[in-house]
Amino acid sequence: MAVAAKGDGVVVLPAPQNLSVHSTNMKHLFRWSPVIVPEEPIYYSVEYQGEYESLYRSHVWIPSSWCSLTKDPKCDVTDDITASVLYNLRVRASLGSQTSAWSTLKQPFNRNSTILTPPWMAVTKDGFHLVIELEDLGPQFEFRVAYWRSEPGTKEHIKVVRSRGIPVHLETMEPGATYCVKAQTFVKIIGRHSAFNKAECVEVQGETLPLALALFAFVVFMLILVVVPLSIWKMGQLLRYSCCPVVVLPDTLKITSSPQKLISCRREEVDTCATAVLPSEELFRVWI
Repeated sequence: MAVAAKGDGVVVLPAPQNLSVHSTNMKHLFRWSPVIVPEEPIYYSVEYQGEYESLYRSHVWIPSSWCSLTKDPKCDVTDDITASVLYNLRVRASLGSQTSAWSTLKQPFNRNSTILTPPWMAVTKDGFHLVIELEDLGPQFEFRVAYWRSEPGTKEHIKVVRSRGIPVHLETMEPGATYCVKAQTFVKIIGRHSAFNKAECVEVQGETLPLALALFAFVVFMLILVVVPLSIWKMGQLLRYSCCPVVVLPDTLKITSSPQKLISCRREEVDTCATAVLPSEELFRVWI
């Protein structure tokens, strides 16, 4: 902490002290001790200088993207550090129109020195599917996921996952087995990875199909057992009546028990056949 001094009634602003960079998982935070002026707001400005500016642009300094006249004694320089080279960082304090001298980071910073931590993960099962969910650390991050069946002599499987906080399917599990998973963070642009996190295991019960699924399969089977034979019989009936229809004589053409009878005649006996059959009662009267 630096405290401003007064000389001849004029406040003399000291330069910020104790400069450092804290970098974790490619997030770079530049910090310093605040300058104290009683009852006065102090602002800070941060500038950086990369290898290109140092070698090819005559040591020019570039204002930080997010830290021009900020009140906080810290600055997120992640967007300014865009290459794996050495960066110089500096900061100064401002009070009204008065500014302090620049304070420069003693050792240049390289993002390759960032600390990579094991990722947060959640291992679950979806039916017989082994599923993992990993935290979203940004587009530069990949995760190496190791998973295996928990039994002697089992080989680990490695899968590279580019997670965006979305669950990822790893493997279809066997009933009655236990599966374990662990993961590590990997950043290709700096060629480094974190340690593995603690393994998490899930157990798959030796269960058969769920009851609802079993009932559904039984109902489908019964429907097939009933509907298919019925459909075949119905189709046979349709084909039968379409191809071989049954002819039914109208009532007027049917021979009944009427006293009149149809007499078959030969062509040469037409005259003889042209007789009418008398009712039974009239025949009886003629006979008498």
